[in-house]
Amino acid sequence: MRILFKNANIVTMNAKREILHGDLLVDGSQIAAVGDVIEQPADQVIDLNGDLLIPGLIQTHIHLCQTLFRGQADDLELLDWLKLRIWPLEGGHDPESLYDSALLGIGELFLGGTTTIVDMETVHHTEHAFEAILTSGLRALSGKVMMDDCNGDIPLSLQEKTEDSLQESVDLFEKYHGKGNGRLEVAFTPRFVISCTDSLLKEVSQLARQKNAFVHTHASENRSEIELVESTRGMRNIIYLDKVGLTGPKLILAHCIWLDEAEKEILVRTKTRISHCPSSNLKLASGIAPIPELMRRGAEVSLSADGAPCNNNLDGFREMRHAALIQKPLHGPTVMPAREVFELATLGGARAIGHEHDLGSLEVGKKADLAVVSLQGLHTWPNEHVDVYSQLVYQAVSSDVRLTMVDGRIVMKDRQLLTIDVPKLKLSSTRSLNRVMQRVGLV
Repeated sequence: MRILFKNANIVTMNAKREILHGDLLVDGSQIAAVGDVIEQPADQVIDLNGDLLIPGLIQTHIHLCQTLFRGQADDLELLDWLKLRIWPLEGGHDPESLYDSALLGIGELFLGGTTTIVDMETVHHTEHAFEAILTSGLRALSGKVMMDDCNGDIPLSLQEKTEDSLQESVDLFEKYHGKGNGRLEVAFTPRFVISCTDSLLKEVSQLARQKNAFVHTHASENRSEIELVESTRGMRNIIYLDKVGLTGPKLILAHCIWLDEAEKEILVRTKTRISHCPSSNLKLASGIAPIPELMRRGAEVSLSADGAPCNNNLDGFREMRHAALIQKPLHGPTVMPAREVFELATLGGARAIGHEHDLGSLEVGKKADLAVVSLQGLHTWPNEHVDVYSQLVYQAVSSDVRLTMVDGRIVMKDRQLLTIDVPKLKLSSTRSLNRVMQRVGLV
């Protein structure tokens, strides 16, 4: 299938950061040509009439398993949020509810121009979220959450034995890694240090190296979490993760808010990937991550929304805006400029997952993961003599996205999802939520 986009303003994010007015040709799953005027045959021609053509947004810390629980855990501190609401609800999932939850999140992501995510599922039924990823057309690095430190705070429904957690994670990797024309990759995803044993984390470190797999976990999100890690491990989060061999370019750490000097040095030196989730950090009052300092020192940073119950949406445009704004009262108005923030949401995400060679920019030979953004609304007008990155970061909202493509396949056009039956999903997800809430005694 060859699809030709005509008359676009193309935000390439190539090495020169060129913004071109012209055409872009997709052939199969790849970008075949980018230029002023492309005179080549195509099966479908889409005239964009000057709308922006951007790389698909890449979000590097999402919980699709939690989308079903949007609005069910508001105005709580992190550990209470987990213990009182999220962990019981996750433990109440059945295969259908997890599939519905994942599909809900994917639909929202597509409507907002996100084409790739790093995802963390729950303890059970992960293969059903994987099936939602494969059938919908999303690109994802995802994995089963691992929680083998069965203390009294973790509900029985989420408790698992170390050997079972490891074996199930390996089985999922062997079955699903590389499926969907490579769109689905599988990671090892221990939840965080306080819910995992030393033996599990050490074994995850070895398995990830053996399989050249990513590890995705949380770290240093909340001061109470850090105090628990120090009381059980005798050291701070990042120092402990480094000691057990997990730090490095194949580790994606969500949050990294409360860091001391030694931890910052480790993150920069090891090229550990940091996923910054500003809206979630604000809503849970976790704090503001020292992103400008980390970036000045050479840290690898990307952006994400986290899960729907702590945000309460998966809007990549909102994350860009918040990432820029929350730092300015602390560091001045010139910090986190719009172009730098947009890079975090595109190339930064591609680097985080080791795909900078084929994702994150609109260049010949790269994957056809892209979005069309219209700037015709009053909130983006007038749109002449304005920096395009400022428009994308400070003015545009997710509803300005009019088309999303993943791997050369249009998954959303004119605000209509093409791979998800929305009325059916709304009915099914409502039934699923009621079923889970009743199962865990929260209604």
